[in-house]
Amino acid sequence: MKKIRDHKEYEGNPVGLDDKACEVMRKHLDRHLASLWIQYFQYHKHHWLVEGPQFRDLHLFLENNYTEIHAQADAVAERITLLGFDPTTRMENYVKLAYIEQEPEGVFRIRDGIKADMENEKAMAVEFRKSIKVALEHGDFGTKSMLEEFLFKIEDRAHHCEHFLGEDSLSVGFLHTEKEARNN
Repeated sequence: MKKIRDHKEYEGNPVGLDDKACEVMRKHLDRHLASLWIQYFQYHKHHWLVEGPQFRDLHLFLENNYTEIHAQADAVAERITLLGFDPTTRMENYVKLAYIEQEPEGVFRIRDGIKADMENEKAMAVEFRKSIKVALEHGDFGTKSMLEEFLFKIEDRAHHCEHFLGEDSLSVGFLHTEKEARNN
């Protein structure tokens, strides 16, 4: 197979962005792309393996998250092409570029998985904020706008993970009330 160009080779951009801005933002976006794919597979794993009384709610929540992340990863990759580069596409490179880690193979308690998901979302939020500042400094308002939109969704996913990890639930309250009634 004959290669047309290296994926890090700059081919120019059609929107008049400075070449340096494109190079800088490509690096940021490639790291986000890698991390989004890691998180995508993480949510997928939890979606496949979740069990227990909250199975349906968690199953749907996890599916919604990986679906949303898939759309974000696609948009990030498209933005990289707009900037005049080809996005990283090899799995082993995603692992090297990502700033989050995927949990090891095996089945873990879903509570631990959701906590890891929340921590990954938090790490992504921190990194997206850094990239938003850099995009603004380089006058790349399109990338800045896209990242801000995604940051809101990332923060929302982290917040919803936090809700699932909460201590109180109707079932705990019901059992607690039932126990009190028996003791009175």
